[in-house]
Amino acid sequence: MKNVKLIAVVIMLTAFLAGCGYKSGYEPENLLPYEDQLNSVQNAVDSFREDSGGLLPIKTRDQETDQYIKYPIDFSKIVPSKLGEAPANSFEAGGIYQYVLMDVENNPTVKLVDLRIADTLRDINYRKGINGYGPVAETIAEGVFKLDFKKMGYNKELSVQSPYSDIQLPIIATGDGKIYVDYSIELNRMLQETEEEINPGDDIRFLLTDNFAIVPAYSLPYTVNEKNEPVFMLNK
Repeated sequence: MKNVKLIAVVIMLTAFLAGCGYKSGYEPENLLPYEDQLNSVQNAVDSFREDSGGLLPIKTRDQETDQYIKYPIDFSKIVPSKLGEAPANSFEAGGIYQYVLMDVENNPTVKLVDLRIADTLRDINYRKGINGYGPVAETIAEGVFKLDFKKMGYNKELSVQSPYSDIQLPIIATGDGKIYVDYSIELNRMLQETEEEINPGDDIRFLLTDNFAIVPAYSLPYTVNEKNEPVFMLNK
């Protein structure tokens, strides 16, 4: 009987410890952006680049593609020659992140795109009107609008989980019917924390790409106004 109780305790303890292996939101460990996974892919990319005379292991995308998703890593070019397997948190392995390269001309750097955001935007695009334009609830800024999600068939206003904190980020649209994520909240927080000199006209999204592994994909350009607040920069 004592052995049976001991086994039961061990099983319960094991289950408890396994539960502790989950982060906020109960996401499995293999869905989180670990530094060692990024480093492994970065080393593989650097090795491929050196052996290929400067070529990069990336998939071809149209030149007009969003800069943050423009250079997805082609794991078939580095697995298994440079990397044993694609990271567990990568899309190729069933994870929620697309591995991409930034600054390909000067210093190709491995970053991540949170594909859960892409899934939400894809659903909204699917539900847009036949003419390609969603119903507008209000104007946020010149050329930027808040959508009327109820008219699109949703029960509530949609947002996406920020990849940088525990807040929800609004979803916005431009006059041409394109859908974006509004990162103003996160950028405002970074502006308050940074010591870098920011000038009106500067695209301030670097504050996110320089400080986090995940890029602000599906975003409009932002700069600052005279109050050092983030504002949309649609003419860029």
